[in-house]
Amino acid sequence: IVPAMNYPAFRAGTRTSPIDKGNMNRSFPGRPDGTVTEKIADYFQRELLPRADIVFDFHSGGKTLDFVPFCAAHTLPDKALEQKAFDAVAAFAAPFSMRMIEIDAVGMYDTAAEEMGKVFVSTELGGGGTSRAQTVRIARRGILNVLRHAGIVDGAVEKTSTQWLDMPSGDCFSFAEDDGMIETMVDLGEPVEEGSVLARIHSTGRTGIAPQEIRAKMSGMLAARHFPGLVKAGDCAAVVAVHV
Repeated sequence: IVPAMNYPAFRAGTRTSPIDKGNMNRSFPGRPDGTVTEKIADYFQRELLPRADIVFDFHSGGKTLDFVPFCAAHTLPDKALEQKAFDAVAAFAAPFSMRMIEIDAVGMYDTAAEEMGKVFVSTELGGGGTSRAQTVRIARRGILNVLRHAGIVDGAVEKTSTQWLDMPSGDCFSFAEDDGMIETMVDLGEPVEEGSVLARIHSTGRTGIAPQEIRAKMSGMLAARHFPGLVKAGDCAAVVAVHV
């Protein structure tokens, strides 16, 4: 059990390390003679991952995103490994269960584990730089379920209903093209139609100009949204998932 992989970043409350600006989830396989972040990644790569059968990585949306609470695994070329991962996702039994294709897998912890043939499971449990009582309950019950599913602890999996979702392509993601103040038009978990407005970005530097409209590229459900009121060009504004 590792409470925080990138401990310096955890202490600073940031995605990247204050020591070397390294993003742990883009630093694998790491280097034994590299930066602090690369050295931590190397230790996981050479020492911890080879000893594991199942790798479970808790995530949330951080300070910039807020997600519906889901447990997830990747669609993989190795279908036997993929099925084992989705079986663990089902055992976790979050309100939502997600099938994902990673659009940029280079340097990720996920990729390092999966390339070793390990079952890799992750979550997105809320966000906004905080936790909620609901997401903490989901995390505690879910990880105990996965440990029971794996035979690591005794007891039966506590089954609850889950809605399966899919993020099949990069069209799930919508990004801001300008800096500004974001106006959310759809709440998390609500249905959206292709072409509908998910959010509007109002200029903070000029008045009287039309806001930029962020439109859905596919029909589905709003699975994530930008959390702070201010947004920068290139920030993820919304994520749409489809029901399976």
